Amino acid sequence: MAWPPKNADTVLLETHTDALTAAFHAQEMLVWGQTQWQRYSVARVPGFGKVLFLDGKTQSAELDEFVYHEALVQPAMMLHPNPRRVLICGGGEGATLREVLKHPSVEKAWQIDIDGELIEVAKAHLGEWHQGAYADPRAQVVITDARAYLEGIEPGSLDVVISDLPDPMEDGPATKLFTREFFALVARALGEDGTFGMQAGSAALTHADFFTRITRTVGDVFTYTRPCVTHVATYMEPWGFLVAGKNADPLKLTAEELGRRQAARGLTPQFYSPAMHAALLTAPEYILQAIAAVTDVATDANPVLWTA
Repeated sequence: MAWPPKNADTVLLETHTDALTAAFHAQEMLVWGQTQWQRYSVARVPGFGKVLFLDGKTQSAELDEFVYHEALVQPAMMLHPNPRRVLICGGGEGATLREVLKHPSVEKAWQIDIDGELIEVAKAHLGEWHQGAYADPRAQVVITDARAYLEGIEPGSLDVVISDLPDPMEDGPATKLFTREFFALVARALGEDGTFGMQAGSAALTHADFFTRITRTVGDVFTYTRPCVTHVATYMEPWGFLVAGKNADPLKLTAEELGRRQAARGLTPQFYSPAMHAALLTAPEYILQAIAAVTDVATDANPVLWTA
């Protein structure tokens, strides 16, 4: 993406692979700048509404952010019978926090993010995402490194952890937030009924290596780890998520039980219905075969990097 962007009529180019580049026509550049950690811009794109870009990569769009955020948050939240204490790693737009706080059982939700400047940008310009979640008295934002925070948490003190972190680039701050050691810290922080949800990168046939290796890595830590795949129009490709449980298998959560839990919690999702739960957890055969073929997990010494 050209930087700094023009004020209007700008074509924003995002490289997915050596063979594929996506182009967004920005009707209007709403805001752009640079934090300590990353470049950001918010553009208005015909058909997509507002779109957030970080370091030239599409993060989410007003059109379909609910698909991404419900797929990320709700499987783990619904798998837990009574989520009260929830930790979010990343999620600067505030939509992940919004989805967590929809559950009336939640007493406290911590959002841990290294980039406080970006959160202030989101508060000012991405109201459609957070919908006032940052003002909820149950929410607490902590500006620090997610791994350092987890290292200091009392074991077994959390019910759900959601990881909405940017993909790890070489020498970037997220490199050690996608390793076995990090996921072990997540598991240690969770109680016996604890569940974990995370975004895990592209599930496209052309570049699913990251997703499959992360799936195998989380599966090395949690008793039950299930890959989830759905199409996110803004990304122009299928996207991968994971839902894991220390003692609960996401595949055993029936449509009937999920429907009962959603009704009891007063939830009316736009995307994540009882039928969609089963669909999300039905990964394509090429993904399942690729996961089975992974021979090494991501570690601090041998991390997985996002190269698309």
